[in-house]
Amino acid sequence: MSGRSPVPVTGGGAVVPPALLHHPRSALTWVTTAVLGVGALVIAGLFVAFGGLGPVALVTFLAALAFPVILLVIFWLDRYEPEPARYRLAAIGWGGVVAVILSFVVESAAALVTGNESFASFAIVAPVVEETGKGLFLVAVVLLRRSQVHGLLDGVVYGALVGVGFAFVEDILYYLSALNEGGAAGLTTTVVLRGVMSPFAHPLFTAATGLGFGIGATSTSRAKQVVAPLLGYLTGIVLHGIWNGSTVYGGRGFLTAYGLIMLPLLIVIISIAIWARSREGRMLLTALQQTVQMGWTRPEEVRWVARISDRVSARRYARMRAGKPAAQALRAFQQTMIEIAFLHNRFVNGTAPRDVNQRMLGLLDRAAALRPFVVLPPELPQPTLPGGPPGAATAPGWIPPGLPEWYGPGAGTRPTRAGWS
Repeated sequence: MSGRSPVPVTGGGAVVPPALLHHPRSALTWVTTAVLGVGALVIAGLFVAFGGLGPVALVTFLAALAFPVILLVIFWLDRYEPEPARYRLAAIGWGGVVAVILSFVVESAAALVTGNESFASFAIVAPVVEETGKGLFLVAVVLLRRSQVHGLLDGVVYGALVGVGFAFVEDILYYLSALNEGGAAGLTTTVVLRGVMSPFAHPLFTAATGLGFGIGATSTSRAKQVVAPLLGYLTGIVLHGIWNGSTVYGGRGFLTAYGLIMLPLLIVIISIAIWARSREGRMLLTALQQTVQMGWTRPEEVRWVARISDRVSARRYARMRAGKPAAQALRAFQQTMIEIAFLHNRFVNGTAPRDVNQRMLGLLDRAAALRPFVVLPPELPQPTLPGGPPGAATAPGWIPPGLPEWYGPGAGTRPTRAGWS
């Protein structure tokens, strides 16, 4: 229990237990928050010591202006199966704290050998070190929170968020240096080059790494699980190296790399992400229809979970009919149903964790506990998939080795526990 007081849903006195509205925070979450918080304070203190409070406040504001649009695009891509806010913040924090500190330490040590202004330092050392520091977040997610990676889009989202955090802090440093060395003119030039023309650079590099991790994490092929992340990581390094190396050749080299490589690849990555987003929407609807067939989901619930616009409309209706707590309960219920659908899809694709039944039981129990507090709009015709009416999808007809019998044929329409419908 979180310690919050129960929240009434209706005037009749029904309440939503706080534990149903708020996921408990693990020890890892608290440790991560503390480490990132302390690291951020250290970096901020160093910036103030280097440039003074006023200049730091100015360049921090200018650096922040570059990223709202990028974040909106990332969050839009992530709307079908939104990542928990704490993981989004952890990704940004990792890029802005851990990756920055690792890069500073390692690059400073390498500069003793290559020199600060050498081509090797710009085009080889910096890309390898920085993409490694950022990519370690994806390694940590796959190793410690594998259940959070449901597809290649999750990898792109996490990678891009890490890149945003790194670019934000790096921009502050570059802006401070430009202000100290070139005054207002130097700062303006740097802001245009980094904050206007290329704020997407670091998010793009690490999104390429994330794409590889997303593909590998959702593949049944052992070779692909290793090769895809490695190729994504190497792609990020190569892109970063080309970007940094182009600056050595002056404005013409920079503009050539910008127009012929960076912008086209940005379009490619965004196109892949939009395609993956569309596929997630279709998958979510299919999986929810399959859970209806298995008796875990009510048919009238599918519409208000599968479609983003209908999710919002349903929460608005719940708020109008029963107040803010009802909208909160519905939001929690929708998120739980989304998790059920994505876990079920992983089972169908053969990529489910071996404790899939335990996880599914927990999600079904949570959905069942929330269902009495759910207020839905009046029933409307259900959305259909091309080629068939609602309910045309069927449950999978096979069981991966080592999984208990209930998640598959021969076990009836649901697990042996009752109460999900």
